[in-house]
Amino acid sequence: MADDVKRVLVVDDEDDLTWSISKHLAKDKDKYDLICVNSGKKALEVLSQLPVKLVISDIRMPEISGLELLSRIRESYPATKVIIMTAYGSSEVHEEANVRGCFKYIEKPFEITDLRQLILEAIEEKRGFMGTISDFQLSDLIQMNCLGRMTTALLIAGEDYKGTIYIEDGNIVHADCGDRDGEEAVFEMLAWEGGNFSTERGKRAPKETIIKGWQSLLLEGMRRVDESKPGRMEIGGKLAKTQREISRILDKLVTLKGVVLTTVFDPEGFPVASQINSASPRQYGIQELTPIISGLIKQVDSIGQDLKVRQPKSISLEFDEAILRINKIQDRKEYLVILAENKINIGVLTLEAKKNLRKLSRILEK
Repeated sequence: MADDVKRVLVVDDEDDLTWSISKHLAKDKDKYDLICVNSGKKALEVLSQLPVKLVISDIRMPEISGLELLSRIRESYPATKVIIMTAYGSSEVHEEANVRGCFKYIEKPFEITDLRQLILEAIEEKRGFMGTISDFQLSDLIQMNCLGRMTTALLIAGEDYKGTIYIEDGNIVHADCGDRDGEEAVFEMLAWEGGNFSTERGKRAPKETIIKGWQSLLLEGMRRVDESKPGRMEIGGKLAKTQREISRILDKLVTLKGVVLTTVFDPEGFPVASQINSASPRQYGIQELTPIISGLIKQVDSIGQDLKVRQPKSISLEFDEAILRINKIQDRKEYLVILAENKINIGVLTLEAKKNLRKLSRILEK
């Protein structure tokens, strides 16, 4: 019979602390069994005899330190989560704990209510779907996690390679594969042809090596992949020319009084080209707007499918201080997006958008 008991193991060489923790957490005895020991050696003995859901360990202990205990747990009991307690909260300690697979850490002195909340979060059963996805690209997986504002580590592996991409709150912050890290590691993995992936939700990066937006990273990575393929140099040059021609049209649109930003999105929700009015008092970055606009288009498209009225031709939203226009480019799957101040002349905006939609359609058809 499977052991369904949730156990929490507290490890600290200070008897007073383990006694205090056990006393205050007694109220949760209906949620988990609490075990307290005073050394890393004792902790390993418990782990060898009983399945443990969560280990909470001090970092400075004789014989076996908290970091060493963490490494052994990761190696022998990968399903067990570890929270590190420390009074030495330097960035180096945090980085080392993250590298070794720490779930969370909490600095002494701490409020017992904070520790209690961490424990309840750690032992909570979060059941999700498991399965196999075919014809799924790494870029799709990255986009899904970034748009969902996830914090996770994507573990990518093939026959002769493996790497990890770290996403925090929907932003790619670090990646490593072999002797490469940062942006170059992302580009390397995007070029891999097939493989397997798994995720470690909640796992944070050991360091931050990437500040560029995930959309820009994917666009650059896919451009490199495209150009590296035999016979694709001409296509790559054609793509760059198309982007330049689109940018010229967006340049003209963004000069209209009241226009804040103009962008063309491809069918997958990535910006092909964009222009921002630097003189506008309302400043946005395409990086922060991309997931919002992309998500809106997909939601409206889903509504159209539910209503059996096919794809939307345009979306118009008027706010107290701004207007958002999204127009499907004629005979294409791309969209023209215009964000403007609410004081703009609607008639002029509509006329200019309609005129340039035809031009964009011709450029994209080339």
